[in-house]
Amino acid sequence: MSALRSLGLGLGLGGLLGALGLLYPWALLLALPLLPLFRLPLAAGLALVLLRGLLLPLPEPPYGTRLEGTFAVRSGLTAAEGYRLYVRHYPPLPDGVYRLHGYIAPPEGKRNPGGFDQAVWLRSLGVRGVFHVERQEALAPLPDPREGWRKRLRAGLSPPVAELAEGVVLGEKKGLEEAYTWFQKAGLAHLLALSGLHVGFLVGALLVLPLGRWRYLLALLLLPLYLWLAGPSPSLVRASLMAGLSLLGLFLGLGAAGVLQALGLALFLQLLLAPHALLSLGLQLSYLAVLGLALVLPTLGRPRGLGDHLLHALAATLAAQAFLVPLLLHHFGFLPLLSPLTNLLALPLVALLVPLGFLKLLLGGLLAPPVEALGRALLALAQAGAAGPLLRWGEISPWGFGLYYLGLLPLLLALHRKLPWRQALFLASLPVLASLLTAWPKPLDLYLLDVGQGDALLARMGGAEVLVDGGRPEQAEKLLRALRALGVEALEVLVATHPDADHVGSLPRVVAELPVGLALLSPTFPQDHPLVQALKEKGVPTLHPGAGSRFRVGRGEVRVLWPVHRSGDDNRNGLVLLLDYGFGKALLLADLPAELEAALEVDRVEVLKVSHHGSRTGTSEALLARTKPQVALVGVGKNPFGHPHPEVLERLEAQGVRVLRTDQHGAIRVLFGYAW
Repeated sequence: MSALRSLGLGLGLGGLLGALGLLYPWALLLALPLLPLFRLPLAAGLALVLLRGLLLPLPEPPYGTRLEGTFAVRSGLTAAEGYRLYVRHYPPLPDGVYRLHGYIAPPEGKRNPGGFDQAVWLRSLGVRGVFHVERQEALAPLPDPREGWRKRLRAGLSPPVAELAEGVVLGEKKGLEEAYTWFQKAGLAHLLALSGLHVGFLVGALLVLPLGRWRYLLALLLLPLYLWLAGPSPSLVRASLMAGLSLLGLFLGLGAAGVLQALGLALFLQLLLAPHALLSLGLQLSYLAVLGLALVLPTLGRPRGLGDHLLHALAATLAAQAFLVPLLLHHFGFLPLLSPLTNLLALPLVALLVPLGFLKLLLGGLLAPPVEALGRALLALAQAGAAGPLLRWGEISPWGFGLYYLGLLPLLLALHRKLPWRQALFLASLPVLASLLTAWPKPLDLYLLDVGQGDALLARMGGAEVLVDGGRPEQAEKLLRALRALGVEALEVLVATHPDADHVGSLPRVVAELPVGLALLSPTFPQDHPLVQALKEKGVPTLHPGAGSRFRVGRGEVRVLWPVHRSGDDNRNGLVLLLDYGFGKALLLADLPAELEAALEVDRVEVLKVSHHGSRTGTSEALLARTKPQVALVGVGKNPFGHPHPEVLERLEAQGVRVLRTDQHGAIRVLFGYAW
């Protein structure tokens, strides 16, 4: 119990609760059951971090303010009127001094399931405003004092290995592109995010020097230099703080700090300096991985012989990953199943590459041959590992996170011999059972996904999914991330209403990535259309249905209301669908002109997807009076056409219809009910 009540762990837990309390005040209640265990350290950590956040909060810039002047831009950030701002410009501005004109706006939140949350990311960096640049003039480059070091690191290396060396040694991932995808799918991406692994290899290389106690001081002095060269990422700051505490203790003859003690102190110091850093995914992954190592490895005893060392290395990988699984699945949508093996093979390469790369920062091209060989071997391993199987998963709810770690707890207690294994396995199975039960009932809902100026609708009909259109080609990755986040592993039906690019441009990529049971296409699709070719290559059954066609999907039904006959116009031949969920109906008008709406055999519906992104040529008063929808969905982004047209919005308002637009609300979900 003395370890549990240690100063470092208590301060760390208190700091964590204080930072959580600044985001979610109810989290402060979690301190009540922990206070008897950690007492004063926990109370002090909580109070200090909480006061730091309340007295010195992140200032909110004056949104809407127009800016004009000379600004220094570094890593996409600048400062104006006392605020740190993210500079939004396409293409992104390289580091430099610019004459900029624009305005300040709030960051965007997550626009789609599985999408990027700009607001959370920027807040984790201490930024709450976005500088939207309308005009820019480059004045001068911004010198980088580290550029000379980077040139020495790259000297004598082939371009792929030079980029890898910058990633592994300095955490710079800009030039990796395809290689970074390999590392992600091989479960090796953490090697490119500087952390305790890199600091450990670097410090370990120095500690073998025959300098007695002074080697600790030399390693301690090296840490600030490494932070300056690589940049103070949350994981590297954590590793440097933990290593620094142990090195200082060893130099002073006090002994190394315990892992949990150092971990808690490092967390407290980081959150005291910047409570908002708790939102950083890098910080979360870094601390959880070390926590897994600290709780599991001491139970295994000391390794004896090569076989034991290999087993311990494999156990270390599994221990770290066990604490990261829900975060990795939630944020990235997949987990490489060969990750323990690829990490086991990669560790010796990185153990040599990190110290040699650091020496190369000083010696330049002299160490190019061994670094080149190690880099090529690591790239080959990442490429091979990327072909391995992936466990794919959707977004995880807060309850899902809670159940996962609740299931992990009895297993940890059993490892520490606080609980019999039979009892631990039984207790761990209860959260698993509870999580399986949450998979029922199946939702009956309709998502209008945000794909800019275009349409993409996902209907979940009680265990079977229907995708209607998908937006332009450049929206494919965004669409696929949303589908995976929603747990879509296959599509029962894929519908392409008509061949316009803003409706079907991304669908060939969807067909390539996801199994499709049946495709329904407008009769106007030519045989040489990319979507038609993609469906043929995958052997997907394809139909060109007309009015009156019905398809039973899951617990619902898809009815085709149009076209009745074929004409030469894509919009007039678009597929108009009625989705019948049993609990309600949704009418999807594609881009159908208003003069054809009277021929649709439809009465009351709950949801209407307006025609042609809100164009004045569709969604007539007569149709609204007949269908009486409660909600109107508009898939729209920035456009030169004036969509949605004020006349259409006035018609909807006059009928008392609630209008939901993707340009204002992001992805929109309409829930009809649940099916068992």
